[in-house]
Amino acid sequence: MIYIGCCGFCLSRQRYFSVFNVVEIQETFYDPPDIVKLKRIAQEAPQDFVFSMKAWQAITHPLDSPTWRRARFVIDKGLADRYGFLKPTKEVFNAWEKVVEGAKALNAKVIVIQTPPSFSYSEENYRNVVEFFTAVDTKDFYIGWEPRGTWLQNKEKIADVVARFKSVIHVVDPFKTLPVVDKETTYFRLHGVGEKDVNYRYKYTQQDFEKLLKIIKIVKNKSNDIYILFNNIYMAQDAQEFKSLIKTLQI
Repeated sequence: MIYIGCCGFCLSRQRYFSVFNVVEIQETFYDPPDIVKLKRIAQEAPQDFVFSMKAWQAITHPLDSPTWRRARFVIDKGLADRYGFLKPTKEVFNAWEKVVEGAKALNAKVIVIQTPPSFSYSEENYRNVVEFFTAVDTKDFYIGWEPRGTWLQNKEKIADVVARFKSVIHVVDPFKTLPVVDKETTYFRLHGVGEKDVNYRYKYTQQDFEKLLKIIKIVKNKSNDIYILFNNIYMAQDAQEFKSLIKTLQI
């Protein structure tokens, strides 16, 4: 199955549900999941609609990360060394339990854990990753890890981690690279094309769509489910155009 959608509701929810078959919930990154709201969103969705969600930044990002400026939830600064970077602390695992509760409210199929570039590859961070995924490995959903920074120059270490755990998949932008380990589920996040890791102002072209189609045809031989989540300012338009192309070609 191919799921095409956007990172966040870029249209009204009613309109979005009528156009796409998946959404990646973004607000769960900035603050702990609002369980009541997530249950309401899930009830509004069509029966065959699929949800994924981003994990709360308390798990991945230290409190001095700029992303915390958008957070409404206040964390005791005295505990700053207990949060982020997948540290094996009580605080990180408590934060994960809140994320799992949100995923259950949505019946989410994938939880995306996006580690920041500052969480670079090191032996300590490698141990944190392995210990974290050992503790949270599950049969209930996939955990999509999107490593950035110098991990991308140490793909053999990414492969070592992902291969260890049945529930962990390698989340990538297919215009940059492909997953280092093939799994039954493949998860793509499209951040725009260019030299930088992200280019949110990028508008995808017909040539880009043709390249993406070729990638999907390759991945379909290895994965049963392929998620394609656009994450640029033109994502509503780009996702609809690509969905129409997929439908026309009956892929």
